[in-house]
Amino acid sequence: MGLFSKDIKSMNDLFVHQLQDIYYAEQQLVKALPKMAKKASDPQLKQGFLAHLDETRTHVQRLEQVFQMHGAQVKAVDCPAIDGIIEEADEVAGEVDDKNVLDAALINAAQAAEHYEIVRYGSLIAWARQLGRNDCASILQKTLDEEKMTDNKLTSIAEGKVNLRAAG
Repeated sequence: MGLFSKDIKSMNDLFVHQLQDIYYAEQQLVKALPKMAKKASDPQLKQGFLAHLDETRTHVQRLEQVFQMHGAQVKAVDCPAIDGIIEEADEVAGEVDDKNVLDAALINAAQAAEHYEIVRYGSLIAWARQLGRNDCASILQKTLDEEKMTDNKLTSIAEGKVNLRAAG
């Protein structure tokens, strides 16, 4: 189902479609984060990826809860955006020999995923409220807050040491 598919006829349809999209994205990140952690050489970055893996598993569970609360089938639809972000990260990581530069590249890839998620969750929260589903919005808000915190932590790690090492 494309974004402007005939199957999306209402705000509710759009809300459910985007739930399915971010559900797929979170599932893909559950697979990608351990690989990113394994490639990271900075201990704080490696630990950050593993901590976010645990959060991401919780995000998947929260989405399942929102599907159920909203009376929608728990289902994922392909998300070409997250697939592209992960594919690009794999390609770049495969081309970098310097571990310090690789850490900087991994942070960039992780932040690309975080920013995608932040956009999706922000829209889902607004749409849930519009649909009178403040209960769903409050659950989604928890995840949005965690995604923003992860993005801030990644920025802190990058600016605090990783980028300096990569440039040296």
